[in-house]
Amino acid sequence: MPVYLWAAEIQRPLRPGEEALLMALLPSYRRERLLRIKEPEKRVEPLCAYGLLYLALRQMYGWRRLPAIEYSARGKPYFPAARKVHFNLSHTPGAVLVGLSDAPVGVDIERIRPVNRRTMERICEAGTPEDFFESWVRREARSKRSGVGVSTMLRIEPPLDQGEYYYALHPFPGYAAGVSASSPDLPEPVKKFTLRESV
Repeated sequence: MPVYLWAAEIQRPLRPGEEALLMALLPSYRRERLLRIKEPEKRVEPLCAYGLLYLALRQMYGWRRLPAIEYSARGKPYFPAARKVHFNLSHTPGAVLVGLSDAPVGVDIERIRPVNRRTMERICEAGTPEDFFESWVRREARSKRSGVGVSTMLRIEPPLDQGEYYYALHPFPGYAAGVSASSPDLPEPVKKFTLRESV
């Protein structure tokens, strides 16, 4: 099965009713964790990521609620009641990305922004912020698929393992994104949404 992808661009804050609706979708422990974030604007992307995960699961499997999520010893999330459904999500200021598959998957999205030249050279010898974030999302997505943590790829990015595939994505202008998959099948086209001000 290929990887199925959903992305949302967030162009405005959540309204109180929207935040309440998204909070209600979450298991209580996730809701409590997000409520510890004092600034409401910092809850927007995480809430939208879980909302998009809910939408993806509903479209793919007909699920009416988010199941319980647990984490492996290395922090990789999974559904203990549905181990054959693999998922991953990522958020950055202004955008979220969700991937679903029947095998391990990792996704990452980053808003392209200025980066200190020394940081670019130290981590990946990139010459531009665009190059830096293309490299960063590849490393992050790969580490999230395997569950080993991005710190293992900070200095030197190893070549792809046998049975590991990487695909760069460009869901929205100004963002770098990618998916690390366990299948040679190309990912399905990204289903894109935008949270914008109504006209």
